[in-house]
Amino acid sequence: MKGAVKHNSRPSCSRPADQHSASQAPRAQQHQLLSRKKFSFEKSVVPGAISTASLSERVQQVSVTPPASLREVDSGKILGFGADLAEDHPGFRDGAYKRRRMDIATLARSHEVGEPIPELDYLPEEIATWGTVLRETSQLYPTHACQEFLHTFPLFDFREDRVPQLEAMSSILRQCTGWQIRPVAGLLHPRDFLNGLAFKTFHSTQYVRHHSRPMYTPEPDVCHELLGHVPMLADPRYCEMVHKIGLASLHADNKQIWHLTKIYWYTVEFGLIREHGEIRAFGAGVLSSYGELENMRSEKPQILGFDPFAVLPKMDYKSGYQKLYYILDSFDDAATKLGAYCDKLQQA
Repeated sequence: MKGAVKHNSRPSCSRPADQHSASQAPRAQQHQLLSRKKFSFEKSVVPGAISTASLSERVQQVSVTPPASLREVDSGKILGFGADLAEDHPGFRDGAYKRRRMDIATLARSHEVGEPIPELDYLPEEIATWGTVLRETSQLYPTHACQEFLHTFPLFDFREDRVPQLEAMSSILRQCTGWQIRPVAGLLHPRDFLNGLAFKTFHSTQYVRHHSRPMYTPEPDVCHELLGHVPMLADPRYCEMVHKIGLASLHADNKQIWHLTKIYWYTVEFGLIREHGEIRAFGAGVLSSYGELENMRSEKPQILGFDPFAVLPKMDYKSGYQKLYYILDSFDDAATKLGAYCDKLQQA
């Protein structure tokens, strides 16, 4: 594979001694957050069929009690990208594809916490689509991806002729950082998705984008989840940052949930990080998109320093590649800032 990430041996999950796993976060802190009162309430990623305005309205209409365990995190409130497809979706007029999506969505809905994630027998066109995305994006990883991604990527033994199974990927994450994967039928309500992060759980789709446009998807699909999110979730320092976002969501009101959704968007989905004077990608929406990887190194986008307390702009996923990225100095620094933001929410 031209330009692919190459390693002489498969690395271990271990990191230097000063890098602490998110799984070691103080239990007292998590218990305090879980006991809070009831609250009202050609892009590679995201809600092409749902406007930010309508999504924000749905967030504000929900009243919930913070979950005390992963079993209490509702994985059934799907806001979009389940079995129903918008008219501009590449697979909208493909009946077989839509039935396939329906079957996969049903499988996700039937999954119980603690049970193995069911394996899918991926179709030839799905395998070919996965292989194309893996081959193309991997060409840019050595020069564009952050060092944490390059370290963990070989752990998963990604191959063009095999779509990885979520259960196998989840098993690796449990060994590395204590995180796990839970299957989901489509785009979850933001509060539920962020709450899952508090329990070190990433909700992942299993379906593959339509084969007619392998380098484009209007929604998160398994190519995006596996190439963008999963390798980063094997890094302890990154996981600590993501865990902070999840913990903050447990006691956030509706306005704060919307702000946390933007924080997630500009870090976990489209975040950049400085490394030895270079700009590198760690956001899943960048790592899973050849076009975004090229775009973030061009002179077109604006790049700003990340501040979780700042008012963040509207999330943009309908007007081409990202015009604005936020950059971190380090994952430790981001976790510290998010921890301070989390403390502020507790005191509110």
